[in-house]
Amino acid sequence: MNSQYDVIVIGAGPAGYVCAIRASQLGMKVACIERRSTLGGTCLNEGCIPSKALLQSSEKYLSFRNEAANHGIVAGEISFNLTNMMAHKNEIVSANVKGVQFLFKKNNVTWIRGSAEFKTPGTIVVAGIDYSAKHFVIATGSESLLLPGIDIDETRIVTSTGALTLKAVPRRLVVIGGGYIGLELGTMWSRLGSEVTVIEYLDRLIPTMDAEIADSAKKILEKTGLKFKLGKRVVGATRTNASISLALKPTNGDGDETLEADVVLVAIGRRAHTSGLGLTGIGVALDDHGRVKTDKHFATNVPGIYAIGDVIAGPMLAHKAAEEGIALAEVLAGQAGNVNYSAIPAVIYTWPEMASVGKTEEELRGAGISYRVGKFPFTANGRARTMGDTDGFVKIIADKKTDTLVGAHIIGPDASTIIAELVVAMEFGASAEDIARTSHAHPSLSEAVKEAALAVGGRALHI
Repeated sequence: MNSQYDVIVIGAGPAGYVCAIRASQLGMKVACIERRSTLGGTCLNEGCIPSKALLQSSEKYLSFRNEAANHGIVAGEISFNLTNMMAHKNEIVSANVKGVQFLFKKNNVTWIRGSAEFKTPGTIVVAGIDYSAKHFVIATGSESLLLPGIDIDETRIVTSTGALTLKAVPRRLVVIGGGYIGLELGTMWSRLGSEVTVIEYLDRLIPTMDAEIADSAKKILEKTGLKFKLGKRVVGATRTNASISLALKPTNGDGDETLEADVVLVAIGRRAHTSGLGLTGIGVALDDHGRVKTDKHFATNVPGIYAIGDVIAGPMLAHKAAEEGIALAEVLAGQAGNVNYSAIPAVIYTWPEMASVGKTEEELRGAGISYRVGKFPFTANGRARTMGDTDGFVKIIADKKTDTLVGAHIIGPDASTIIAELVVAMEFGASAEDIARTSHAHPSLSEAVKEAALAVGGRALHI
């Protein structure tokens, strides 16, 4: 049996399922291969969605416990039920993955269940059945990077997957990795009572973020109880019945130490997932990091085979992957699909949240580009004061010669929402002056954006 399609997408995460839906909307006969029993990939099943559900639940718990009295709300003892919290998370996940299944049916996308392997560049095999297509799209996503010598059991030494399904709050949680995954999950468990220590190989947190944002985040998170060991690397883990002992070495100089934990979260990043696809056998080229090599139209070196999302170069972000899925579907339909990578936002969902788009000061200095900076603190924002969330600031970076917005960085309440205005501004080539002359509702958190834009020209009004 051999089924013929216009497009077969391998992987039903944000890159794959969006590409499949858009291709079908454009009139193509489309199938999507997914080895999981549910659609949505890592993001919907065990990444973005479940982690945000638990972050939201833990955030509400902490807010009720610590801040109710400030708002004149009198309540009894506040506690939480972890089992119920996990059940709520699972309900959210179930609703989302069923939503994708509904969208497949609505858009006539065939879901082929099973693991895929290329037989030839034009044929793929799933569960012993051959499927052919004019175009194949590799959208198999990524998987957690592992540390040599640190064996994952997803119970005591866990990746993000295991950290989202723990049966009890660990007394001592050690997070290896000071990026967005480590900070988000470390924050979540800290709110519920864990003593959390974050170990980072570099001498700073979140190296992809603006350094000033990262420094501010460290200070704020330390006030909430998180501890940090920067410039350290984990070289071994010894399990006993009572605990896990981690051996640490400094990245520079002497000073070996050990650290005891009940649960260890390995969150040092992710890598492209390409194993089992038979890519080598059909000649698809990979780069030094194991990612699929593509051109600007997502084509591999093998005609008819494309790749998008975490499996190719670029930031491993669900929305970046989805934009690539849309763009590729439009390219395959003969349209001019495009992704503006300079206007892809990044968010860390701690509280306060962190969000950014465009270049950092460090990148601009390294490139020899002259720029101006405008900043505005949330302590001077009326809406933030009413909320009791005044930590952080908005930072806008504009080209010194043209005033064009080249970067924006926020740490503060609802930064994930506020950043959208600045993404749109960058997409349309706006200047700081354009933002400064745009009316913003009062009182609102977004007024901090206007003030930061005014500050680029040295004329902020409320500081």
